[in-house]
Amino acid sequence: MELRLRPLFEAATRPYLAAGKHAWLFARGKLRYDPVYFSLLRRGLLPQHGSLLDVGCGQGTLLSLLRAAKHQTAGWPHDWPSPPKLVLRGIDLSAKRVRTARRALGGDAQLDRGDVRDLDLQRCSVIVLLDVLFYLGEADQARVIEKAAMALEPGGLLLLREADAGAGWAFQVTKWSERLACALRGSVRQRLHYRSAAQWIAQLVTHGFSVETTPMSEGTPFANILFVARKVSPRPA
Repeated sequence: MELRLRPLFEAATRPYLAAGKHAWLFARGKLRYDPVYFSLLRRGLLPQHGSLLDVGCGQGTLLSLLRAAKHQTAGWPHDWPSPPKLVLRGIDLSAKRVRTARRALGGDAQLDRGDVRDLDLQRCSVIVLLDVLFYLGEADQARVIEKAAMALEPGGLLLLREADAGAGWAFQVTKWSERLACALRGSVRQRLHYRSAAQWIAQLVTHGFSVETTPMSEGTPFANILFVARKVSPRPA
């Protein structure tokens, strides 16, 4: 990790001490080794204002980073865009993870337990889905993308990270790593549903998004891609 990111890293992970050492170590591991979190800030992908919904937020690692960025008054990297000042919301299927997120974030984010397949999503500027949809069947994947399109404001942003099933050996590493993770969580029977990058793009375009992609596995052996999907405003009749 770059030395200049240390203050932001510490500010984002320190609050997890209130939820226990395991939660603290998990947050530090995610921010240290997963490239997607700091990349969102470095590349200026998020709008300066509005509301963000993190679907499948887990223990709220991204939300904690965004809160820390919002309040950082000194030492912000000079070559990065200004930190976003977003209203933060998260939902997750696990009651335990939601409790952890609430302990760490307090009242700085709205955190709810729920299954995205059953929820109507509130209007927002940005929806984030990081490593979520491959847990769902293809019909549910399409339904969640449709819900996101309906919830986003015109020009709103969907940030979707998924593995590219067309990425050969790197995809096999990704798939079996996730199988191992499921086994360690006691979810041996969890079915996983992957698509190629081209198939993800086609699905997003079908639901009214323009799409750009960028590899999101830097420093890892995985085949992850970040799909930056912008809701296309309907043309006047």
